[in-house]
Amino acid sequence: MKIPVRTLRILGTRGVPAAHGGFETFAEHLALYLVKQGWRVVVYCQDDGTGPVFEDVWQGVERVHIPVSQAGPKGTIVFDWQATAHAARFGDLCLTLGYNTAVFCALLRLKGIPNLINMDGIEWSRAKWGGVAKTWFWLNDWAGCWLGNHLVADHPQIKVHLQSRVAGSKVTTIPYGADAVSSAPLEPVRALGLEPGRFLTVIARAEPENSLLEMVQGFSAKPRGYQLVVLGNYQQENAYHRAVKSAAGAEVRFVGAIYDKAVVQALRFHSAAYVHGHQVGGTNPSLVEALGASNAVVAHDNRFNRWVAGDGAVYFDGADAFSARMDELLGDPAKLEAMRARSRERFEAAFTWPDVLAQYEALLVRYLPAA
Repeated sequence: MKIPVRTLRILGTRGVPAAHGGFETFAEHLALYLVKQGWRVVVYCQDDGTGPVFEDVWQGVERVHIPVSQAGPKGTIVFDWQATAHAARFGDLCLTLGYNTAVFCALLRLKGIPNLINMDGIEWSRAKWGGVAKTWFWLNDWAGCWLGNHLVADHPQIKVHLQSRVAGSKVTTIPYGADAVSSAPLEPVRALGLEPGRFLTVIARAEPENSLLEMVQGFSAKPRGYQLVVLGNYQQENAYHRAVKSAAGAEVRFVGAIYDKAVVQALRFHSAAYVHGHQVGGTNPSLVEALGASNAVVAHDNRFNRWVAGDGAVYFDGADAFSARMDELLGDPAKLEAMRARSRERFEAAFTWPDVLAQYEALLVRYLPAA
């Protein structure tokens, strides 16, 4: 008797290989892992432009390309609907990454197609969104909870939030993973005019909830003998961006957005510490990647970061507290070295890709349609 091939369709990302963010990186790792385990994996990919839907294969992963002419959030909504409608033509198990258009999952539910949803962070609570966007995300948060056959939370506090909507038995906590970085070349660091071990790295969107202003103010309060290297796009027409740059002293370097993974890894690996100012969200991929690079971590003090980074990190809340943490750490190489060791321990305990992906496979198997 021939055993049917296990099939998974992955929705909710821009596609693979990863070129956009954490969900795409996760989708790439999961797809390649499952293919090696003998699964058939289909990933929906958003292409810019017009034309018919077409399919191809990348490293054993089947890809369904859906061209979308609309830009921005509108294009994402159009793509998500078309991807969901395409997936609904089959009876295969689906994994939807994110709940921003979870209302479309009603189509899968109506057709009896099993669909697991990774509920990501509490998007509607973010300060950057206006009233219409907040309402849309809030409604889809509820829709995802109702329509998904099972939910994945990337952080225990996200599960706590979801349990205000559904029973805890409907939610499984599985964090994101990251690659271990045990070495990195010096050339990318030196090309930016940086001295290895004499700078701290910040990788974050320039938004108030990511504490950029507080970190820059605190670091610039006095000479440090180190540089604070800030990655990301800063635009003069944006008032918050202007405020961050205006607060910067001579030792703060804005190096722009860097998408080259090797360069980012080198910056992390050769940093004295990684600075993480995110105030909301679940398990942030950038913070997990810092742990994988054995970074000493200085993080905003909140329930999300404390679970991820653990008690090997140091925490701050506000510019004055950040300045105080800099005073304590930058003059204490032994403390920084101990923090690096604790970061690696935390990473190995909870965030390695083999462990994370095996947890996903075990969960997915439970929801495969009956042959």
